[in-house]
This record gives sequence, structure tokens and C-alpha cells, in this order.
Amino acid sequence: MAAPRIALVVKRSTWRLFVEEKKDPLYKRLLARGDPTTSTLRRSHLEHEGTVQEVKSALSDLGARVTTFRTRERFDASVFDLVVTVGGDGTMLSASHNVAHVPILAINSAPTTSVGFFCGARSGEVKSAVARALKGTLRRAELARMQVLVNGEVVAGRVLNDALFCHASPAATTRYLIQLGRDVEEQKSSGFWIGPAAGSTAAQRSAGGRVLALGSKDLQLVVREPYTPQGERYRLRRALIKPGRKLSIRCKSYEARLFFDGPDREARVRRGDVVEFMLAGEPLTVLGIGGRRRWGPAGRIDDV
Repeated sequence: MAAPRIALVVKRSTWRLFVEEKKDPLYKRLLARGDPTTSTLRRSHLEHEGTVQEVKSALSDLGARVTTFRTRERFDASVFDLVVTVGGDGTMLSASHNVAHVPILAINSAPTTSVGFFCGARSGEVKSAVARALKGTLRRAELARMQVLVNGEVVAGRVLNDALFCHASPAATTRYLIQLGRDVEEQKSSGFWIGPAAGSTAAQRSAGGRVLALGSKDLQLVVREPYTPQGERYRLRRALIKPGRKLSIRCKSYEARLFFDGPDREARVRRGDVVEFMLAGEPLTVLGIGGRRRWGPAGRIDDV
């Protein structure tokens, strides 16, 4: 039996990046005086590094052929049997943009400080999880993704969590014409979130949106801080976009931005540009999580 081919995506901890590699003088000063903003850095780093070593040992024991990538590094996932990420949700989201049909298993490397909603394993259970993933016996969820076009050109085809549309300056008003079906509306706001069900427990929820069933194929729009000084109400302040439909906007701000699944992937939008949001044709298979995963009491993650 051929050795399994694994793409291993490993996060660099804040400690590794700013203290050890960049030797950042600000971090040096903060650490020297025991500033509370840096109090968990080393502990998180050590926890993360311990999990990284556990993952590498497990993959070696399983006879896998491993190619390692850093977070945000682009790669072709189609040549691998499995993608494994070591970090938190951000690491998994970044890697997911490289993945079409190959399953992905996210390992939460520092669960005391890292969010792991999409993570199917953590320290102490890595070898078992990877072995079951390779056998096809680890539970899985198929998650819908979103496609975004600017002036007819795809700028992001695999958005799992959300996209943020906003003015290039966070202090400026975002102005746009928005259309869903026959409804057309001119809006002013601080921007809007839009994304698939997988992101509905995050920014969409914080901005007042609904938590959607994880297996839903609906996209959700949630406008942030709508500006309505005359007391009017926007019809399209919150909306669900069903499969086969699309939401489109025409930008009225001189310069705006689209951010996809966090701050590291973005696209520029100028006045007059048309942006379209729709269900993508490539769902993502995430291993180790149930299809009805949700946030439970006190921030606990439950599979129901």
C-alpha cells in the first residue's frame, strides 16, 4: 500500500515570529517589563510546539510522506491524500483556500488560548485522529463555501467563514447600491458581513445575524452599523441568499476593500465596481467535526 501523502500546514506562533525570528524591539520591551499583553505568549508557544512535535511523530509512525507549508503559503492540495493543519481556526481557514476535494483535518495546537471551532483534534489524540482520517472512518462535515466576483472576475472562490466589504478607511462611511433579486437599495453603513453557514457563529452572529445550521447552503448578509439618520429602515439589512441566487452590490465609495476569511486575503474595490456573492461549487470536507457542531455554554464547542 502506497504511503499516504500529507500536506502539513503549520502555524508560526507569535513568540516564534516576533521574539525569535524578527527579534522585534517592541516585544522585547514589553516582555522585559512583564506587560500583561504578552503574558501568555511563551506558554502558548510551548503548547503549540509540543503539539507540532506530536503531529510530526504521529505522521512518521504512520509512514506518511509529508510536505510542510507555512500558514498563508499557497500550494496545490490535489496531489495529496489529506491536508493537516496545526494551529487554530485561522490556520485552517488560510489553508482551506488551497483545497478543493481533499479532506482537511485541523489540529488545535494550543487550546488554552486558541479558538478551534473547525478543529477535529487536539494534543493527545493526534495519531488516532490522523489514522482514522486516512482510513476514512473519522466523522466529517461537508461545509458550503462562497464565491466572490468583482466585475465578473472571480477574486475568491473558496470562502468558508465570511467576507467583509467596507471602506478602505475603517473611520469612513461605506456607500453602495445593493441588490437581491428585484430588491434594490442604496445603503450607507460601516460595511457588511456575508458568508456561508460555517461563519454564522462568528462575525455574522456578533453583528446581529442568525446562527445557521452547519449543513445549510444559504449565505447570510448582515449589515454593520447601518446609517439611517432619518429613521428609515433598510429592507436588506439582514438577508439569506438561497442556492441559485446571488447578492450584488455596486460600490459608491471611491476606494473600498473586500477581506476574505480574515485580514490576510483581500481585494480592492473602486467606485462603480460590481461585486457579486454566490454559493461556490466546491464544498469543503472537514474531518473530526459533526455536521451539527455549535457553540455550547461558556464557549464550549458541542457536536449534536
